[in-house]
Amino acid sequence: MTNGARPRILYVEHDATSRVLVRRILTSEGYDVEFVEDGMSALRAARQIRPNLILVDINVGGLDGYEVATRIRSLEDLEQVPIVAVTSSVLHGDRERALISGCDGYIPKPIDVDRFPEQIRSYLGGLREEIDSAEEKAEHLEAYTQRLVKRLEEKVRELEQAHGELQRIEEMKSDFIILASHELRTPLTSVYGYVQMLLRHPEIPGGYDEGPYEEGSPRHILEAIADACKRLHVVFDEIRNVSLIDADRLDVAREAVNLGPMVEDVVENLRGFGPSRSLAFEYEGLADLPVIQGDAKRLRQALWNVISNAMKYTPDGGQIRIVGQSIDNTVHLTVEDSGVGIPKEEQERIFDRFRVLEDRTLHRSSKTGFMGAGLGLGLMVAKGIIEAHGGQIWVESEGYDKERLPGSTFHILLPVANTATP
Repeated sequence: MTNGARPRILYVEHDATSRVLVRRILTSEGYDVEFVEDGMSALRAARQIRPNLILVDINVGGLDGYEVATRIRSLEDLEQVPIVAVTSSVLHGDRERALISGCDGYIPKPIDVDRFPEQIRSYLGGLREEIDSAEEKAEHLEAYTQRLVKRLEEKVRELEQAHGELQRIEEMKSDFIILASHELRTPLTSVYGYVQMLLRHPEIPGGYDEGPYEEGSPRHILEAIADACKRLHVVFDEIRNVSLIDADRLDVAREAVNLGPMVEDVVENLRGFGPSRSLAFEYEGLADLPVIQGDAKRLRQALWNVISNAMKYTPDGGQIRIVGQSIDNTVHLTVEDSGVGIPKEEQERIFDRFRVLEDRTLHRSSKTGFMGAGLGLGLMVAKGIIEAHGGQIWVESEGYDKERLPGSTFHILLPVANTATP
């Protein structure tokens, strides 16, 4: 404490009446007093304000006063700060337990208003209370250790119960999402089917044989509805697959899959899925890849998600290069773009659910438009599908830069033989 500085006291107390009384006494004596109401807040405040003295009520919530004292004694730069129990716990052994836990003093409640300022000055001046005999100290230390173990056991049991309840809720949530997505897809499929029937009806002008149609015409409206249905189908699939992955219920089929033609077909579909993009695609080694065993539908979705991600973060005029290699008994695909890149700190978290690099307030629903953002589920779903096939996915990038465009490279490694769990 520097010369002239007001001593700072941290008081851990949940009772408002006690806080008001102590504040009046200590501020009138020239002390700065900070208050917190529970044990965890006391630890945070002690680290932050570095008090000259800590007063703690034994019966605060969360960590109690004993545990607060024990923890503070292990904190660097705080181990020498005097801690004084100010408590209504005045039964036989309560003082000794306070001293064993790490307190330097013990002031029973109700406090003696006349003596209290002098007591505080004594502890700030170096007074440290001790237990009278080594035998008594050992006895109280053993009792305190047993008490801590019992408290720990109770907390572990509470955490196990909470974890079990969270698992139950998570399973209910996954089941609900899977059922809800199915129920929503059923009427949506009907809507899409009827729209397609109307588009083929001879009374709806503007078909392929009749040339272009006007914006706002019946055909334009129907095609907008069809496009919206397709986008909703993609959203439902993503949400459903996330729930299946979370619940470890993502089943994969075993069939022959030729990845080369699949990659090229995905790219062609993506080109027509969203707004027109001026992107150059280059392929290498895809024709030479061996046939693998896997789930064609799910692998197609994983490739769709990774390649559409590359398109989203590559500006017009950029290039996306997809390379296939056969390495030992695996297929190694790389999707390399010339886009904005990914920050180093995000490259592991990019596969987490709802992870979107851009500001969500700028959200757009386009899957392929530059910097368009979806739900932040695509890469998470791709990772789940690839890992369900016994494969791996990761990303490499020099960093994020909209001007320099360092790009990103996604690596997909898949075994030729299906190693997914039946």
